[in-house]
Order: sequence, then structure tokens, then C-alpha cells
Amino acid sequence: MPHDFPHGMVWLVGAGPGDPDLLTRKAERLIAAADIVFYDALVGPGVLDLIPAQVARVPVGKRSGRHSKDQRSINDLLADAALAGRRVVRLKGGDASIFGRSTEEIEHLAAHGVATRICPGITAASAAAASGGVSLTLRGLARKLTFVTAHARAGEALDLDWQTLAAADATLAIYMGRAAAQEVARELIAAGRAADTPVMVAVNVSLPTERIIRGRLSALAFLVDAISDSDPALLLIGEAVAAPMPVAAQPGTATRLSCVTSSD
Repeated sequence: MPHDFPHGMVWLVGAGPGDPDLLTRKAERLIAAADIVFYDALVGPGVLDLIPAQVARVPVGKRSGRHSKDQRSINDLLADAALAGRRVVRLKGGDASIFGRSTEEIEHLAAHGVATRICPGITAASAAAASGGVSLTLRGLARKLTFVTAHARAGEALDLDWQTLAAADATLAIYMGRAAAQEVARELIAAGRAADTPVMVAVNVSLPTERIIRGRLSALAFLVDAISDSDPALLLIGEAVAAPMPVAAQPGTATRLSCVTSSD
């Protein structure tokens, strides 16, 4: 038994963006040692394949407004499993602490006397930048990096500090932003962000179905128009994510085909 994973404990584990090769070694070890794994909808199928056959697996994903479990039910499931003496992994897409509602689960578990720890994972913004061949920061142009969620509760407006987000020296990584793309572009431009600011839309990051779509801020709504509701998309906005200069592939290396789209 792993020294850091006794019975009755919960690990919140970042599963990365989907590619099992981007899972940390620690995450893989914890998954293999678990008695039960509760996993989100965005956890890649290759990562799920690493769960041993004898380990119970429970889907608790929330995706595009379709919830298999509400958060309160998830909290109770985690606590019940741990209090029954099981080693519990709560597997979350990307990094468990970035828009993963980890605090709610930790507080609920602590209230029931359950020990909880976090294993970080590669967040989608980092994986998207790697796939797109860009940096999220760029000396002299991008001095700030801001992670934003564009998800709002049903019937609520997207309440963000647009003036701050429109700063020209910042890169924005907007999670769950496909549905709000038109509003994001409109509000940023109205707040002073240049209409020709480079944008990169990353769809199904790190998976075989990955697409990288490039354009400018004023065309953002057009760029996401063909993306399915079921395909997770991340918006990267800023000078740092402009398309890199093409370089010749070295012999024996693979190249990734990107879908490049722009609009006048």
C-alpha cells in the first residue's frame, strides 16, 4: 500500500487535458492504488484505460449543462466511500485546482473528518499552447497571464472585469468559452482591446481529434461557429498566441496538422 494513500483517504487528481502521456507519474500511481475512482466527463478515454479492472469507477461528469450528478451528490459520494474505508481518487480533467470546484469537495470532506490531498495536473491552457507552438507569455508583449471561466449559471449574465481583461499586455486563457465567444469578443473590444488581437481556439486539446483554429478577436464568434457543443474548447487571446513562424520539420519528427481559419 502506498505510504501516502491509506484507506479512508481521498486524492483529488488532475487528469491533464486528455492524452494519457500527459498524466503525471504520481497521478498514474494513485489511480493504480485506488479502490474507487470518481471521474469527470472531460477525463480522456486513454486515462480511464489506466484504471485497473478491479477498481470501481463512477462517472460524475458535468458537461455542457448536462449533469450526471450535482455537486452536493458528488460530495456525499466521496465522503461515503472514504468513510467506508476505501482509497478514493477523484479524477478531474486538467488541473484539479483550476475551475475544478476542489474547494467545495475538500471542505465537505474535512467536515466529515476525511483526509484529502491534491495531485496537480497539466491544465488545458498549457497543453493548448504546446500544441499551437506558442508561449502563454512573451517578453515585452505579454507580461500577464489570466485564467478566466466564461461559464455562467443559467439565466445569469457573464460578469467579468472587462477593463482589466482588455489590457494589451495580457494573455487570456478562457475556459468553457465557446458559447460566450461572441460576447467575449464584443466586450473586450468595447473595453479597448484591439480588434486584430490574435486568438487561438483549441478544441479537444491533446486528443487525436484536436484542432487548432487561429484568427483575430473580431472574428472569434465565426471561428467557434463550427465547433460542436460536445467538443471542449479553450480560447487563448493575446499577442503571445499569434501563429509562430513556420519551421522545417527535422528528419524523423512528426508534425501536427492545424486547422487555420481567419476572416476579414
